[in-house]
Amino acid sequence: MDRETMEYDVVIVGAGPSGLAAAIKLRQLGEQENKEISVCVLEKGSEVGAHILSGAVLETRALDELLPNWKDQGAPLNTPVLRDSFLYLSQQRSFRFPFTPPQMRNHGNFIISLGSLCRWLGEQAETMGVEIYPGFAAAEVLYGNNGEVRGVATGDMGIGKDGTPTENHQPGIELHAKQTLFAEGCRGSLTKTLFDRFQLRQGVDPQTFGIGIKELWEVRPEVHEPGAVVHTIGWPLDSQTYGGSFLYHLEENQIAIGFVVGLDYRNPHLDPFLEFQRFKTHPRIRPVLEGGQRIAYGARALNEGGFQSIPKLTFPGGALIGCTAGFMNVPKIKGTHTAMKSGMLAAEAVFGLIKQESSNDSSLEAFGYEQALKSSWVWPELYRVRNIRPAFRWGLWPALVYSAIDSYLLRGRAPWTFHHEPDHKSLNKSHDCKPINYPNPDGKISFDRLSSVYLSNTNHEENQPVHLKLRDTSVPITLNLPNYEAPEQRFCPAGVYEILREDDGSNPRLQINAQNCVHCKTCDIKDPTQNINWETPEGGGGPNYPNM
Repeated sequence: MDRETMEYDVVIVGAGPSGLAAAIKLRQLGEQENKEISVCVLEKGSEVGAHILSGAVLETRALDELLPNWKDQGAPLNTPVLRDSFLYLSQQRSFRFPFTPPQMRNHGNFIISLGSLCRWLGEQAETMGVEIYPGFAAAEVLYGNNGEVRGVATGDMGIGKDGTPTENHQPGIELHAKQTLFAEGCRGSLTKTLFDRFQLRQGVDPQTFGIGIKELWEVRPEVHEPGAVVHTIGWPLDSQTYGGSFLYHLEENQIAIGFVVGLDYRNPHLDPFLEFQRFKTHPRIRPVLEGGQRIAYGARALNEGGFQSIPKLTFPGGALIGCTAGFMNVPKIKGTHTAMKSGMLAAEAVFGLIKQESSNDSSLEAFGYEQALKSSWVWPELYRVRNIRPAFRWGLWPALVYSAIDSYLLRGRAPWTFHHEPDHKSLNKSHDCKPINYPNPDGKISFDRLSSVYLSNTNHEENQPVHLKLRDTSVPITLNLPNYEAPEQRFCPAGVYEILREDDGSNPRLQINAQNCVHCKTCDIKDPTQNINWETPEGGGGPNYPNM
């Protein structure tokens, strides 16, 4: 069956903050200059916001620039931050730092559901004439005769597990565009192919990542404090493992609680999901949750490489925007404002290029996207904090000392820049590391993986090819199991990877429960042999987060 073709001026892959900001900005520019510009946004989730997961505390700087009247337009920013706390946890006690690091001060910011904000941004974009297609996953980059990006194609629907079309088969759609913006979020599957084809990562540090695991709770009114922001470091992680937690008090007796573990951790026995469950049992945290109800769960990888890991952003026919390029400010624990600004600046460059229809140059580089980004507030913001995250390779306390010196004395202007190593190279052999004894979940404060995945509303069409591809099917048993005790069983927060054996313990084999996948991309990042490749499943599958 031939694929249908649709033509647009601009196609945007991903309806996250950067993609929607770019779409809105394009339509605004068209209205200002009385030029019609067609914009299409593809979203693999079943609806806008279905795959969006973040803390989140929003700095409104980019939103103020994009939609200055957002308050009057009903943006879902309902809880201003009223109090910041920064705690160190030992196993039984908590200690409040006498000061909050400057990057973590949240006066003027809002505690939000980023999924709800994206839904609202999607509504604004559609009102302006942007076409948004949720449930359609971009699965292939299309190229023109000269090697330039020509658009994308959505994945076929109705392909069986054996790779052959079923009676429900529908071919994907080709979306052709003058310019294509990739806003896939952290570890974008198509973006990885662009890195290789156009050598976009040449001359920059490897991207590094963390895994963020989040739950939404409805708690007792007497422990709820709308506008309170609490961050912790320390227990249950050891001093050599980067990570920490957040508790954000939203409206309506709800608390967003989450835990982040840097994926450069060394001990293959470490389990980020169980570290989070253990964290909630701390005497400082448990009383907040007791008597409450867990109402949502999810997980997502996040970029931690910062300034020195930003790739080349442009290539013939398109550009990278948002977290697919890696604009997160790690010490701030924020990336939405920088992602949105990158989308807005890319939109300005795209509009300038499309206006010059006679131009022979199809690269946004010629129309100033990267230069505009470097001249904006995004670049110095990321530059100033570039050394803080990599300093944690020295351990918690030396890194905190360095961070204080960098922030207060050097003010981010150190004449040096620390560098990163790939996360998948950090694991030590299992026999060189101490096993971790995790307590069993109690079903009240701590929970198991499968009941958590149930709360994420994850669903995939079961009769489709497994979207978690092994480059070599022998590696999990011949290398990962003897060397690292099969770490994929632990770094996945959704129970996708499982080592099965016969009753006598013989004949180990890896089972991939792809239907559990919450699209966090951690396996694609942390697998020590880089043997796992996360590919896009059928559109509309995966988690369906209501308000994460």
